[in-house]
Amino acid sequence: MISSNFQFTAYKISQLLNPFTILAMLGTVLAGTAAAAALTAAGYQSMAPTGQWYGRTFTGLASGTKQLALTYDDGPNDPHTLRLLDVLSKHEVHATFFLIGRYVQQRPEIVRQVIQAGHILGNHTFTHPLLTFKRTAEIRQELSRCRSALQDALGDHSPLLSNLFRPPFGGRRPAVLRIARELGLEPVMWNVAGDDWTAPRSAVIEQKVAKQMQGGDVILLHDGGHQHMGADRSPTILATDRLIQRYKSENYQFVTIPQMLAGKT
Repeated sequence: MISSNFQFTAYKISQLLNPFTILAMLGTVLAGTAAAAALTAAGYQSMAPTGQWYGRTFTGLASGTKQLALTYDDGPNDPHTLRLLDVLSKHEVHATFFLIGRYVQQRPEIVRQVIQAGHILGNHTFTHPLLTFKRTAEIRQELSRCRSALQDALGDHSPLLSNLFRPPFGGRRPAVLRIARELGLEPVMWNVAGDDWTAPRSAVIEQKVAKQMQGGDVILLHDGGHQHMGADRSPTILATDRLIQRYKSENYQFVTIPQMLAGKT
């Protein structure tokens, strides 16, 4: 005589082997996988420099365009921003600088020298937080405080301040871009990065940039460091010198972000 336990076990096995049960289980697994994939994609898009899920940002011109834009984050940085200005002046190249508000307050004289040299200044928040996880009031405060610091530093030159904004780490969500535009700011990302924040050798920076170049590029480099004033950016300065020489010899034109935007079709 078959025991009740055996009969129960056999029943459960038959249920598990039932094709409808198997399909239901598979559907649950796939749904979980799809949800995980969606979360991963959403996270990637919040940081990916060329991602457009959360709103339009400027990342460069069409591939093959003979224009390049050098952009520098996390300044002003004493003394490396000034040394970078010397290199740019030597080559008669203008760049776009995204500045941190608290550093602007510490070194307003450097900010004035950057603008007087004909370069473009942009907003890189006041303290360089990851805006993706900030409340809307905090996002607005970061952008507004940076703008105020730049205006105070520039004084009579404040009308020359651009409306450009770059989120720290590239981190953004729809609210970040919405608030930026409410404040009249234009979000700017990049499509080429030198990965120079760890201060690798200049040859490494140059090589990383060269591998990504397609023409019409917005190049991300750093003249400062968000953790402290005085970050060593000597390798970036040397790499800048070499990159300008290299691509000028290939008939590329170095322009600012506003110049690049003006030529956008």
